Amino acid sequence: MDTKAVLGRPYLPRVMDAAVGEALDAAGAVLIEGVRACGKTMTGLNACASYVFMDSPGAERLLSIDPSQLLEGARPRLLDEWQLAPVLWNLVRRGVDAAAGRGNFILTGSAVPADDATRHTGAGRILRVRQRTLCWWEKQGRPGGVSLADLFDSRRPAADLAAPTLDDVVGMLVQPGFPAMADLGERRSRTMLSGYVDEIVRTDIRRLADIRHEPVVLERLIAAIARSVATEVSYETLAKDVRPAAPNIKAETVASYVELLRRLFFVETQNAWAPSLRSRARLRTSPKLHLADPALAVAALGADSTRLKTDLTTLGFVFESAAVHDLMVLASPLGGEVLHYRDSNSHEIDAIVALPDGRWGAVEVKLGGPQAEAGATSLAQAIAQIDTAATGQPAFRLVVTGTGPTLNLPDGTITCPLSKLAP
Repeated sequence: MDTKAVLGRPYLPRVMDAAVGEALDAAGAVLIEGVRACGKTMTGLNACASYVFMDSPGAERLLSIDPSQLLEGARPRLLDEWQLAPVLWNLVRRGVDAAAGRGNFILTGSAVPADDATRHTGAGRILRVRQRTLCWWEKQGRPGGVSLADLFDSRRPAADLAAPTLDDVVGMLVQPGFPAMADLGERRSRTMLSGYVDEIVRTDIRRLADIRHEPVVLERLIAAIARSVATEVSYETLAKDVRPAAPNIKAETVASYVELLRRLFFVETQNAWAPSLRSRARLRTSPKLHLADPALAVAALGADSTRLKTDLTTLGFVFESAAVHDLMVLASPLGGEVLHYRDSNSHEIDAIVALPDGRWGAVEVKLGGPQAEAGATSLAQAIAQIDTAATGQPAFRLVVTGTGPTLNLPDGTITCPLSKLAP
């Protein structure tokens, strides 16, 4: 479908297009899920032959008369924001059973409906694909770079001594990955992001559940998560941060609110990896929390590029969150997931990229280029704790920096700036 003819904008190819295509080849229907405004509608339109927008007056009338007619049209047919009419789930499931071939329907959704019970019947019929905001490679216009797929295939990148500046890194962190905001300047994008958060806490989250606290409490929770991105933060710690606005709030309530934000895909968890160990160390199993886009974390903190450059600690955590976000985007076509590792002896790996075939890569994130060798040493020490006889050796060891060059270090570790990381 020509997105310019439908919505007036040409389609910007996305990393996940390949994953959507493979899913359509494998299943009767594909569900594209992701945070609001990350580009799901455009991706669905690009892949479909016909469409219906569920928030249109025509769709609302058909829902009240004969919802099955919404499925009529050339295949694959896009049902955009299907969660506005949860009855569609079972209709699509039955439509898949009745239709010949694969790739009949594309559903997009920016929230998991409150009644989730019927969705399990999609097993074997409907594949889910997660869409995230633009990664740096996409925001920069898809240049060449260090390919994640090549790293898994043991292809090493050529050295490149060009290195971004700190200003370059901060500029990318404050540039939103939401397609409609990606070309705005910093001041206007910050205004748009603040409005985005306001809509989440005032409208979207209340569609999922009856929230008794005022929006300011949820805004404070989002700010608390932003302060703790890329760390293993407890719900009690988040509750302490929120209590100035809600003195009696409990950790259990905060946990329920975080879960609602996860159902909106506004918060993403980076789960812990659990390999076998050589030592008697104990694995830490707490997940790390990230906001859907690194620029959201900057906006939630009330920060700007000037402030970030004077607070290198906060900048380092936001940069790590950006690296994890981009690894999740780039691992999507490979079917990979991004985890983290930490044990009781304080050995940790910022990101483990694990593929379905058992291959895995270890990634350390360092803001400064001169920290690359220290990152390589840290990776080696952590990997030494892992029983690689059971897990296999890592396919690669990578140190992602903010301001460093692309190099192959003497111990076999590869280092490159985040701006060079590619699918």
